[in-house]
Amino acid sequence: MLKSLALQARLGPVFDVTLDCEDGAPVGAEAAHVRRVTELVLSSENHFGRVGARVHPLDHAAFADDVLTLVTRAGRRLSHLMLPKPRDLDDVQRAIAVIDDAARRVGLPQGPPVHTLVETHGALRDVFAIAALPRIESISFGLMDFVSAHRGAVPASAMSVQGQFEHPLVRRAKLEIAAACHAAAKVPSHSVVTELKHVKAIQAAATRASHEFGYTRMWSIHPAQIGPIIEAFAPTVAELDEAIEIIHAAQDASWAPIRHRDTLHDRASYRYFWHVIERAQRTGQPLPAESQSAWFGEPAA
Repeated sequence: MLKSLALQARLGPVFDVTLDCEDGAPVGAEAAHVRRVTELVLSSENHFGRVGARVHPLDHAAFADDVLTLVTRAGRRLSHLMLPKPRDLDDVQRAIAVIDDAARRVGLPQGPPVHTLVETHGALRDVFAIAALPRIESISFGLMDFVSAHRGAVPASAMSVQGQFEHPLVRRAKLEIAAACHAAAKVPSHSVVTELKHVKAIQAAATRASHEFGYTRMWSIHPAQIGPIIEAFAPTVAELDEAIEIIHAAQDASWAPIRHRDTLHDRASYRYFWHVIERAQRTGQPLPAESQSAWFGEPAA
């Protein structure tokens, strides 16, 4: 946890940190672990307010204590809470109710933004309804639990860096989650790659997740994965340069249609190219000084 926070401090707020109270907690020491997570969220190690926590599943004995401890002690500093293994829409709604009840105990109108994993058959079935919930900010795909939920009918190869993009049932799940998130203007976050330090494999998976499946974020499970993931999700220099040229030209034309390199562009494509610029901003890519000041203000010193 400390290594992740230190890396975020060094690279800047170009990725979030989720401190794990579920799989990261030793059995029997769940309460002590969640207190440690709370201390880290409140500490000076949390430089950017971009640190959240994953709690236990709703039906786990530690769930209520996780939520109560985190929200009542650190609710104003938590960037998000992650819900694992919901079985369906009802599970997500019940968990959100517990989170918001804990927030009201300390005078907050509601708890932090809620992220959820989709890794069960029921949650995948309800994914469009889950994405439409106002309190949901992001949905992540839980690859390994989803494959395991098929009780051996889906081979282990479907959890590999290549197989997860090729097995039809896994592809379907990824596409349903991405489509549901975009329909509700929520953030789809791609599953992990278990090949910890295989940089080319990580880059290839992140590129496919972004370009083919429409994911805008991706989980890492090792610090060595973070750089390749950020690079894969960032626009290329050529893409960014084209987007900047088109948006500046559109502004000069008062957003009327323009001709750029013998291609017509209007407000429909302007929206696309503005999203390219926003993606560059999120991933820490420098913009020309003129564009930076015009669209985002002067960068922080």
